Amino acid sequence: MIKRKNLILIFIGRFLYFFASKLPASYSRIKTGQKTLRSTCGKLILSKCGKNVNIEKGAVFSSRVTLGDNSGIGIRASISGETHIGNNVMMGPDCIVYTRNHAFSRTDIPMCEQGFQEEKPVFIADDVWIGGRVIILPGVKIGTGAIIGAGSVVTKDVPDYAVVGGNPAKVLKYRNQ
Repeated sequence: MIKRKNLILIFIGRFLYFFASKLPASYSRIKTGQKTLRSTCGKLILSKCGKNVNIEKGAVFSSRVTLGDNSGIGIRASISGETHIGNNVMMGPDCIVYTRNHAFSRTDIPMCEQGFQEEKPVFIADDVWIGGRVIILPGVKIGTGAIIGAGSVVTKDVPDYAVVGGNPAKVLKYRNQ
């Protein structure tokens, strides 16, 4: 039997997915209360949700995401599994955060039959700017004040105040230089 709380979460999730996520972007000239509606749904779905958050149009995310104060999930972003987003984090459109990958160690059976590797949570610290179409892979930690250039594929941890870019992303410089 499905518990009442689970039914409510399912209803809110479907409402967000089928209605609220289709409303115009928060910066649109058309103001229908979309930012408030999506952030309210986020507060009910997310395991932790701060104040003044912005969940954009078309965003899809796990209920195991935590979202800090003044942070946002970008337009059409896709965030799976356990992901921790700090305070004052900006996220561009079409970003993807993965927390697990396919298993592939065995060669005696096809990869599609091996299932998945163990989940590895992603941690994004405070004051981070994630450019559009960034992909963050499982287990990555992004340091405080980092900037991730548009189109980057982040495969390793990013140091505090680093500006990274490329595929795979590498440190280009530090913000204090």
